[in-house]
Amino acid sequence: MPSPPPPDFASLSLAEIARLAEENRLPPVESWNPSHCGHSDMRIARNGTWFHQGSPIGRMPMVRLFSTILRHEPDGRFVLVTPVEKLDIDVEDAPFVAVEMKREGEGEAMKLAFRLNTGDLVTAGPEHGLRFEEREDGPRPYLHVRRGLEALVARTVYYELAEIALANGSTPPGVWSNGSFFPLEPAA
Repeated sequence: MPSPPPPDFASLSLAEIARLAEENRLPPVESWNPSHCGHSDMRIARNGTWFHQGSPIGRMPMVRLFSTILRHEPDGRFVLVTPVEKLDIDVEDAPFVAVEMKREGEGEAMKLAFRLNTGDLVTAGPEHGLRFEEREDGPRPYLHVRRGLEALVARTVYYELAEIALANGSTPPGVWSNGSFFPLEPAA
């Protein structure tokens, strides 16, 4: 049975987003330890597009399904895992992309929610931190999604974060969400 389409992010309150994120039941991939079976012939491009044998996967329900069985291994590899098999998958940057952001409140009372390219909803906070990495091509912001999996924050969403950080006047510049402060600079 196909999964239902994700809800319209723009029409949701942050309370509804938090409730939907909490209700999202994921398979217990961290408890599955099958033998390694090889490579899946799949990769996730930096822009969040999933490919199989070099062709983009055009069916979003398939991408959403695969994203639920994705795991980040302690050695840094990414795998698709089920109770009976484990297959490597290439990830160019982060497996998800935060493509939209919604905010409520101001200052320390602010809450920031993100919609991922897979339709997943994540509210930044103690369990879902924001971090920033400096690269040759500029800063890259990341949002912790689950179990060591992160989302690259899309450039347009990063600009929204930067605007909030500059407006709140903190030193260093940063944003608050769910009682946690996230500086918009790489950790030392």
